[in-house]
Amino acid sequence: MFKKNAEKLKEKLIELDIDVAIITDDDSVYYYTGYYDYLHMEFGRPTILVIPKEGDNLLITPSIDLNSALQHARVDRIEAWNDGTGNEWREHLPNQLSGVSSVAIEPYKMPPLVRSYIDSIVDAESILDITPVIAKMRMVKSPYELQLARHAGEVANAMMTAGRNAITDGVPEYEVALATSAAGTRKSAELLAQHYSDAEMSPNTHFLQIMASGKDIIKTHHRASNRIMRRGEPVFLCFCGMTNFHRFKLGFDRTFWLGEIADKSQQAVYQVAVDSQAAALDVLRPGIMAEEVHAAYAEVIQSAGYDYPFRCGRGTGFSFLEAPQLVVGDKTILEPNMVFAVDGSVSVDTFRAQVGDSFIITDDGYEAITSHPKDVDGVII
Repeated sequence: MFKKNAEKLKEKLIELDIDVAIITDDDSVYYYTGYYDYLHMEFGRPTILVIPKEGDNLLITPSIDLNSALQHARVDRIEAWNDGTGNEWREHLPNQLSGVSSVAIEPYKMPPLVRSYIDSIVDAESILDITPVIAKMRMVKSPYELQLARHAGEVANAMMTAGRNAITDGVPEYEVALATSAAGTRKSAELLAQHYSDAEMSPNTHFLQIMASGKDIIKTHHRASNRIMRRGEPVFLCFCGMTNFHRFKLGFDRTFWLGEIADKSQQAVYQVAVDSQAAALDVLRPGIMAEEVHAAYAEVIQSAGYDYPFRCGRGTGFSFLEAPQLVVGDKTILEPNMVFAVDGSVSVDTFRAQVGDSFIITDDGYEAITSHPKDVDGVII
């Protein structure tokens, strides 16, 4: 898959008459090479992929990660650099850019350190934005990616079930996070052993658990804390950051109540959230514009008297956020084999309800790849 992706990018470079693409986004590097690392740019060690329209693809990576690159990277050539030695990663770029008339980058994903150096050796008028090309390539998933998506759904379902079972009167939120992480890791390990040959891919789920309970329910991205959950309170679980199987990401969330709904007004708000997701799914299919899904969802929410909502979904894949987004203004036509997280959500001053799942667009509709009850009786624990 990875070599094929790189060849397709080369074809686009030739079509657009772009001499070379320089890619630094971790997820894009993985998409075109199969190479991944765990340090990323926050440690000041850039990994740079150079794909020319003609000639060898080059991966520039820290020497500390060279052994991993040699094993995983599907590229023609690898150049390693060491901290403090010579001009470090800069040694290898001038030769790649000498004499070229156009250089394409992902300007909003390129680390400032690398962008500053590119600007110093390439004329500004020669620099182009490759982001739309890469985003379009990554929208429609390959059969291998769809397999990853379905397995990611199994991991997500295991986490949701474990989280639900851990929500108990008198228990702190962090115990839920421990339960979800353990369940997701075990399911991931099982799937990796059964279906994949890369024994080095970690099964461990990661990312701080997004959840909130009681009065904190209005905090959309609240992390699991020491707060003690109590009977009658709402509890929100979100796995949009943790569902990351073999680097494939999904969206998945539910709102629960512990024992009963103490504040009966919350039930009506929750039902609008469920109905708004249902409205989005009624129009989710190939051939329509992304913004039409958002419009259907927003109509339900606003008709019920609530504020105009944020986006109702987004494309996912090897990144948490991919194109297109299900939001007003995005006129991308949906196609089979795209993968989306689709939410229903309503917020008021003292309560917030959200339900969300992930779906694969099929030839005539969609396939759900996450599943958990969302009717009111089904979310009272």
